[in-house]
Amino acid sequence: MAVIDAAASDTVMRAADGTPLKKKLRQAERREQLRALMLIAPLFLFIVVTFLFPIGSMLERAFYDSDVADNLPRTKALLANWDGKEVPGEDVFAAFAADMKAASKVKTVALIGKRLNYEIPAFKSKVVATGRKIDKVEQGPWKEAIIGIDPIWGEVGTWAVVKRSARSFTPFYLLGVLDLRQAADGSIERMPADRAIYVQILGRTFGISFLVTLCTLILGYPVAYLLATIPQRHASILMIFVLLPFWTSLLVRTTAWTILLQDGGVFSQVIHLTGITWLLNVLGLVDGEPQLFKTRFATVLAMTHIQLPFTLLPIYSVMKTISPTYMRAAKSLGGKPFYSFLRVYMPQTMSGVAAGCLLTFILSLGYYITPALVGGGTDSMIAGFIDTAMNSEANWGKASALGFMLLASTLVLYYVYNRLIGIDRMKLG
Repeated sequence: MAVIDAAASDTVMRAADGTPLKKKLRQAERREQLRALMLIAPLFLFIVVTFLFPIGSMLERAFYDSDVADNLPRTKALLANWDGKEVPGEDVFAAFAADMKAASKVKTVALIGKRLNYEIPAFKSKVVATGRKIDKVEQGPWKEAIIGIDPIWGEVGTWAVVKRSARSFTPFYLLGVLDLRQAADGSIERMPADRAIYVQILGRTFGISFLVTLCTLILGYPVAYLLATIPQRHASILMIFVLLPFWTSLLVRTTAWTILLQDGGVFSQVIHLTGITWLLNVLGLVDGEPQLFKTRFATVLAMTHIQLPFTLLPIYSVMKTISPTYMRAAKSLGGKPFYSFLRVYMPQTMSGVAAGCLLTFILSLGYYITPALVGGGTDSMIAGFIDTAMNSEANWGKASALGFMLLASTLVLYYVYNRLIGIDRMKLG
């Protein structure tokens, strides 16, 4: 209830307690905003802890590595002014000896060796041995003593690597996953052919994801149309079969495909009984029984089975909102059924197609278990190499750089896809 303060010259509206009405409304709005903020705070905190923080940590590890900088501070400071043309002088070797002695006391020499080993193979053991032996040397000349421990310290390339590795912020990991590296003079060059694998792996990952997305679209679009047009009681029964894969774990479904696709399995028997094997042998496409297990075909087939509902359901949700009067109107105007479907019905489903395909493509990029179990040696995707970098090599920098490449590629493709198709301008459902 509000009253008019007749004594006020500006005729201010006030609440029953005398507070100006505008101020009262602002206070009420702030209380509502605070209440809404408190309601979403748990979800926001969950997203920060489980999503934003891990991504931030990944980005940091992809570009930041302070193992050498923290353990060789004196050497880092002196190498900053080194021209890289000749082996550093006695002052650098003295600083290096002091840093290595200090690192030996706190047992961090292995960290230095591990970081340098990424650039110079088998270098970790040399660094550890140098740290152990130099701790016994009481006085200089340090240059002669350190080179005497291992001649590798008398090479310009070794100190160029130490100088680069001493930078806390480093492009080393990102260049590595692009099959590039820094030369001794700091220029960027390509990796040797026997070590250049990551660009090929990234291309393979996108290729398999595209094939899976295409297969799920070809299979899912007709099924979604059927579910959207048949009577609801029949559609509900069929929808159970669409959602059935969600009731079984991904590992169990993938293991089932290993049984179906292996030699002598159900698929091999079906191919043999239908005469397809005979035809393939006559055409010279295969020699003997066709191999299904541990092939690209097996990978795409198993992933398509798993991802099919993710493509189908967004398309179905859009089709359910399309009124059948559009098709009837097109036919009444003389349009043939197929032509009317292409020109009237299909364009209205593009928002669902875009959402479903994008969801399937992004999810397929991160597959690891399925390609590892049913795919061949040439079907490993980028997630498998991330796992190897973390668990086998303990190289968190490489793993983070691979993850960053996957994230960046996904964001770039989404941006391009959005610009071309305008998914954010489409009305979904």
